[in-house]
Amino acid sequence: MNFFALIKEDFDQARLQDPAYHSVFELFFNYPGIWAVVNYRFAHFFYTRKCKRIARIISGISQFFTGVDLHPGAKLGRRVFIDHANGVVIGQTTIIEDDVLIYQGVTLGGTSLDKNIKRHPTIKSGVIIGAGARVLGNITIAKNAKIGSNAVVIADVPENATAVGIPARIVKNKKENSRAIDKHCEDKLALLEKRVLELENLLLHEKNERQFFNSKKR
Repeated sequence: MNFFALIKEDFDQARLQDPAYHSVFELFFNYPGIWAVVNYRFAHFFYTRKCKRIARIISGISQFFTGVDLHPGAKLGRRVFIDHANGVVIGQTTIIEDDVLIYQGVTLGGTSLDKNIKRHPTIKSGVIIGAGARVLGNITIAKNAKIGSNAVVIADVPENATAVGIPARIVKNKKENSRAIDKHCEDKLALLEKRVLELENLLLHEKNERQFFNSKKR
């Protein structure tokens, strides 16, 4: 696939992967993740041709406008979609294969300060990474795996697995066709807070009923 066909494919991802997409007009103003990937393509073009200063300038301008810190030395495959995008960080030696979906606040970071080594993760095809997740070090997230929101992943994740928690643990390992974040990837703290609130309301309701019946007896 030639360079500009690749760019066109990047722009198509909003329409293909976001159910909230309605028009090309929105593409220009509401999809910073698309623009971050497109800008990366140009920066990476110069970076691989030893024009690293130009590449870093393009990357810096892109970060200012999109909120995505995507190093031009990283390697991105086709149909990579960064949804909402704000706060995403992708390090220099990161490898992302085809059909990867990344949500806002994700960090694909390193754990070493050594130079000339691979310090960042490899994300295989079909992976979904939930909002706020941290994937750290030279590890591999295998094909079709799912990383839950706010998870901290510091070890390899096998194919078709779902990893959640801090540090991340495998809670599911089953092949699925869905591209959506499943129930195991939801923010567990938010769910716990919701359940506590429901129980408090239930207890308050029961207390009010007891007080009502006691007053009737008097």
